[in-house]
Amino acid sequence: MLVHWIWLAHRPGVNDRAKMALLQHFSDPEDIFFADGSAYDHIEGLSEEAKEALRDKNLIPAEEILDYCGREKIHLLTYRDAAYPKRLKNISDPPLLLYYKGKLPDFDGNPVIGVVGTRKASAYGMTTAKRMGYQIARCGGIVVSGMAYGIDGMAMSGALTAGKPVVGVLGCGVDIVYPLSNRALFRDTEQYGCILSEFAPGTPPAKWTFPKRNRLISGLSCGVLVIEAPEKSGSLITARQAAEQGRDVFVVPGNIDIPSFVGSNRLMRDGAIPVSSGWDVLSEYEALYPEKIRKDDTPAHQTAYPDEVLRAEEESEKSLPKVAQKPLLPKKNRELKKDLDKKGIDKEPSAPYSDVNNTLNKLSSDEQAIVKAIGNGERLVDDVIAETGLTTGKLLAALTMLELKGILKRLPGKRICLK
Repeated sequence: MLVHWIWLAHRPGVNDRAKMALLQHFSDPEDIFFADGSAYDHIEGLSEEAKEALRDKNLIPAEEILDYCGREKIHLLTYRDAAYPKRLKNISDPPLLLYYKGKLPDFDGNPVIGVVGTRKASAYGMTTAKRMGYQIARCGGIVVSGMAYGIDGMAMSGALTAGKPVVGVLGCGVDIVYPLSNRALFRDTEQYGCILSEFAPGTPPAKWTFPKRNRLISGLSCGVLVIEAPEKSGSLITARQAAEQGRDVFVVPGNIDIPSFVGSNRLMRDGAIPVSSGWDVLSEYEALYPEKIRKDDTPAHQTAYPDEVLRAEEESEKSLPKVAQKPLLPKKNRELKKDLDKKGIDKEPSAPYSDVNNTLNKLSSDEQAIVKAIGNGERLVDDVIAETGLTTGKLLAALTMLELKGILKRLPGKRICLK
């Protein structure tokens, strides 16, 4: 019964992994509820606090939540329901229960792209977010984001402008509009897409709820696009979780002199894929969803609304110094600069495949393993991961270095080959 799913989902002190362990040990939440208190002693990883919470058989709070959901037209999706996204089941700590308003899309049958970024975005970031959301939707993708002010909201607004459904994942109950300035976006998302959360209705936003929410954005997605993120940003947490979950990480390059792009630009160094259009993102999944994805060349004059641009410009101006001066290079760096001036920094011509073996000794062990796995044909990135045993993060970083060295090139459909 749904009331038992709600009861288990909100047991204090029982984390998501423990709930999954309980669900595997017992047949369903109803059996967990009626189990003798001593039966929980056999479940590995349960703390005494968790066992005490499971021995509490009070169903009144769960019944109140269920009644409220019925009155407010809030739907519930359990881990065992057929519509529960398989992609989300594959993360290490999937939620036992999801609440949602609107129409649930077919997550597994469509390319889903998470789009994240800073709340205090620049005018460039706001405009780019709306354009990227629009283009991703036009090319056949479903945009998932956190519905926050800034990059998240603009990306979802762009996708809605393209006439496609969007998904907003909240760090509070689905009945709470946060921030209040996004009322119109909440209304449109509920009408033309879906708003979902693992938190019970009425749960207010808090510092701890947003990092927990972020794993759902990446878990529902094929890949995550970071548009603008400073050095300490929740968007970087989402990107890291995406990499840990085996998702692709994309990034829009930003101005290196603006602090709000420091974090997102650094992702490229760590192996994220730089992109400049929605098609750059969706083309990675063309082979997986050939009937869903199409290249759309329709000009997209997408800009942020005038008042949003104005606010973004004011915020970005606050973070910049009034006068930009060229810093004096330390002595060590001055000597390095002289060496670079003598040698030049242009890349050398790419070596043909027949010469790759001659360069293997100059590559790192990870790069050597990738080159050998690719051979003289085209390979899917996932196949190379399986063959080399490298983590997704390490592989993406090594691919970027091989691409910069002129040894490898990326192809549409998450394929790679040697030059």
